[in-house]
Amino acid sequence: MKRTLVLLTIVAIIAGAACRSDGSPAGDRAAVSGGDATANPAPRKVTFQAGFKPQANLPFVAVYVARDTGLFAAEGLDVEVQHSSGQDAHLALLAANRIQFSTTVASTILKNVAKPGLPLQAISLFGQRGDTVLIALADAGIESPKDFEGKTVGYKVFPAPEYLGLLKAAGVDRGKVKEVGVGFDPRILTERRVDVLPVFKSNEPDTIQRLGFKLKTWDPADYGVPTLGVTYVVNGEWARDNGDTVTRFLRATLRAVAWIQDHRDEAIDITMRYAPQEQREHQRYMLDVELEAAQSDLTRRYGVGWMTEQQWSSLQDSLLEYGGLEKAVDISKVFTTEYLSRVYRDGPVLTGR
Repeated sequence: MKRTLVLLTIVAIIAGAACRSDGSPAGDRAAVSGGDATANPAPRKVTFQAGFKPQANLPFVAVYVARDTGLFAAEGLDVEVQHSSGQDAHLALLAANRIQFSTTVASTILKNVAKPGLPLQAISLFGQRGDTVLIALADAGIESPKDFEGKTVGYKVFPAPEYLGLLKAAGVDRGKVKEVGVGFDPRILTERRVDVLPVFKSNEPDTIQRLGFKLKTWDPADYGVPTLGVTYVVNGEWARDNGDTVTRFLRATLRAVAWIQDHRDEAIDITMRYAPQEQREHQRYMLDVELEAAQSDLTRRYGVGWMTEQQWSSLQDSLLEYGGLEKAVDISKVFTTEYLSRVYRDGPVLTGR
């Protein structure tokens, strides 16, 4: 019965996107327009491979919802859902046209787009801010980044550009900070072997807090550091020859996002079918954080997923300054709003929330 109600609600969203009383669909989120592509689309089988294990990252959940509630079917798409085995295997498969859609963070696209045989291109930006923040235990006596001086800061692989940008923006003397490689286990912080730790903000803070620890958090974006998060990514060469398929995929997933925003518990119900071993409450935390990260003044004006050349150029400049990128790339090859423009061609509508 509950699944039937979910399906009926999704159908209502599809109908509502096409029925406008004031030139725009009702709702308090950017709504996506219908179009001729949905009238009688040719069935098309494609593969989406998420860039990580099954969990409630927003672009993953959008696919889960679109698949399980018939939004893909309404677009004439038969979408197989897979998850990456790690080590950026999904990007290699994308470059080889063995999968058609995947996810990765914006900085990874910039680092890989210039490589021969890796024509990666972002078609939608979910993370309007980067996905990494710095945390410390609340009782550690660290009130601002300036207090990192004299403390030990961990890093997972190397000191990340957004961390280095934060130090500069906050006037921190890096020479007074002890930096150590710690890998990916956040218990390094709770065991007090480091004072400050970079973490994925939609995931690790909740894990640590559930162990009974209170945290202080610093987001580099709050200090003016250019950061961007996760995207939908395609093989740009394949996408140019399959633009209608790309548009239909985005239309379905962005409709899913609009529904998820106001049906979070039902969205987690669906997510748990893909991630049955995960903790439900933790998945809900993750989804809430990622929904917030997908919103900005830009997306409230143009629609969820929107992105600009200025955002990508600023990110590239920051990566170049702090050693996260060896050389500049042609930004026009890194992302495109062509397919988003088709999806949002009637313009998003917002009613204040």
